[in-house]
Amino acid sequence: MQEIKFYSGENIPLEQHKVRIVQKLHLVPIERRLEALHEGGFNTFRLSTKDVFLDMLTDSGTNAMSDNQVAAMMQADDAYAGSQSFVRLQKAVEDVLGKKYLLPVHQGRAAENIISIAYVKKGSLVPMNYHFTTAMAHITDKGGQIAELLYDEAYVINSDHPFKGNMNIEKLEEVIKYHGPKNIPFIRMEASTNLIGGQPFSVQNLRDVRALADKYNIRLVLDGSLLGENAFLVLQREEEFKNSDMKTIIHTMTGLADLCYFSARKLSSSRGGGICTDSLEIFRELEAFIPLYEGFLTYGGMSIREVEAMAVGLYETLDETMISQSPSFIKYLVDGLDAKGVPVIKPAGVLGAHVDAMQVCEHIPQSQYPAGALAAALFLISGIRGMERGSVSNQRDEYGNETYSDMELLRLAVPRRVFTLSQIKYVEDRMHWLYDNRHLIGGLKFVYEPPVLRFFMGGLAPVNDWPEKLMAKFKEDFGDSL
Repeated sequence: MQEIKFYSGENIPLEQHKVRIVQKLHLVPIERRLEALHEGGFNTFRLSTKDVFLDMLTDSGTNAMSDNQVAAMMQADDAYAGSQSFVRLQKAVEDVLGKKYLLPVHQGRAAENIISIAYVKKGSLVPMNYHFTTAMAHITDKGGQIAELLYDEAYVINSDHPFKGNMNIEKLEEVIKYHGPKNIPFIRMEASTNLIGGQPFSVQNLRDVRALADKYNIRLVLDGSLLGENAFLVLQREEEFKNSDMKTIIHTMTGLADLCYFSARKLSSSRGGGICTDSLEIFRELEAFIPLYEGFLTYGGMSIREVEAMAVGLYETLDETMISQSPSFIKYLVDGLDAKGVPVIKPAGVLGAHVDAMQVCEHIPQSQYPAGALAAALFLISGIRGMERGSVSNQRDEYGNETYSDMELLRLAVPRRVFTLSQIKYVEDRMHWLYDNRHLIGGLKFVYEPPVLRFFMGGLAPVNDWPEKLMAKFKEDFGDSL
């Protein structure tokens, strides 16, 4: 994509779209935001949108759909079986992802459940570049375990390494030899690694993983939920593909995987998900689970209108001006925070900007969940809802012991085509103020802890009255300002 330069010399991301439908936002007073935190158990997932100003919790299902996607929803074929909407989606998957066979599911974690049911058993081990919360939960629920195999560079906060999501090839072969290929149902590669800052992997790294998978006769599974953004960063950063195009890169990546699954909430700015493969054998191994757990084979638990939107959204993934919008806004926010001394994951990845809570809240022990505390503090002083990606998002071991995350991150998701640049500047401003007053942030403790995926529903409470002190400082500096 050709660069657009400003005469002023400023480096500003320029939107390649216009806004035609708007949704009103509300910025409630800080006193109400504190009440909302107490009501929601200091868990940003449990906040009501009536109290949220900028919703940066996730990009899952929150990306803005295009006019063409909305228009396509009006031509849906609502047949239970044999729907022509599914035919159009199947054609889009073959054209964009290069896979012949498609099994529709209602979202990405449904695909993870189907794949885990089919292949994971007690004693199984699944190597991956890094875990995702729901993927790990489904694998462990079936009696399996995971092995996270990244290079050391992946855990360096401030780095210029272009592909921190690369699988550690040497460790992968060690793990395969130690556990035995028969105990490894598949190798999972995530594009891009969500929990370490949305960092991509290179095509060459995927080729190296494929070579080991072939050597030991192990399936290679690609989580393609953020495949478009990973491909865009390959286009930007991998020398071999600097003169390539999105379709070529995506086909190269999916062509290296035995099967690919995705959340359409991310990949195509719609809802739903899918599992696709070129192997009839794999298709047959998974096919029977779709009617059992999801729905018939031509809708998979999705609204047919969403199926139509997904088909159009997949084609739009090939448009660099569309797919680049979120990464460019993320980079702008990361660069702005970094210039103000706020520790953020670098280089900028995809999905969102990731603030390093271990540094911001270095006075808070991991046992008091610094990333969760930082997420609560930011909402309190701004109305911005981010997501904790740290130890709260981990799960306890089989003996009930806490397992601490490798990183404690506050993720500020930047969905496609949702926020304006002035809103991004507001995020930068409030995060800057919070960083300068970080000593006022205190820890959290669980008061309600579900046994699985606790970060969704769990309730926490502050260990002392730090939220009130932070609010007092905010009012001292900002007066009656919201």
